[in-house]
Amino acid sequence: MSTRLLDFVTAMTRLCDASPADEALLLERAAPLMRALVAQDDWLPSAMAVPHPQHYQQHLLYGDPLDRFSLVSFVWGPGQKTPIHDHTVWGVIAMLRGAECGQRYERTPAGALAVVGEEAWLAPGELEVVSPTLGDIHQVRNAFDDRVSISIHLYGGNIGRISRHVFMPDTGAVKDFVSGYSNALTPNLWAGEQA
Repeated sequence: MSTRLLDFVTAMTRLCDASPADEALLLERAAPLMRALVAQDDWLPSAMAVPHPQHYQQHLLYGDPLDRFSLVSFVWGPGQKTPIHDHTVWGVIAMLRGAECGQRYERTPAGALAVVGEEAWLAPGELEVVSPTLGDIHQVRNAFDDRVSISIHLYGGNIGRISRHVFMPDTGAVKDFVSGYSNALTPNLWAGEQA
């Protein structure tokens, strides 16, 4: 098994130990770690790359025991997409396989949603950053209708337990949600076990 994932977790743990509350520094230093992680597609366990026929899968790869960060694989079946949502914490998204498209939004003073810029295309090796201070509301979809895409997401907290928001595109109405994870029982990735 590749040590790429373990090396990433070790480096992120050291980074969080050194700069626990400095979001700008964490994002700056986490970005090259994420680029290195997705530079080669030889480390993701097959159990964390299986699509669901009806909705995207969010598999926990690693959760820091102090909830300072979590690493997740997003597995997009053909044509699958998220609702418009936020994260409430910083995040770095890196494309591993296929491609995804993301459209950013912002709340207007009246509470409605407004599109920000054009839809962005994320190809393997490319990154996107989200944060409440930089722009945190978006909708993401698999760029392809005929194949699976996989992105790797790093968040500044345990994203599966954080209360976040879904936004209704026509009214801007907000609904709280907690995403959880698709893999209820996380395998021991360090031992090479797969669910």
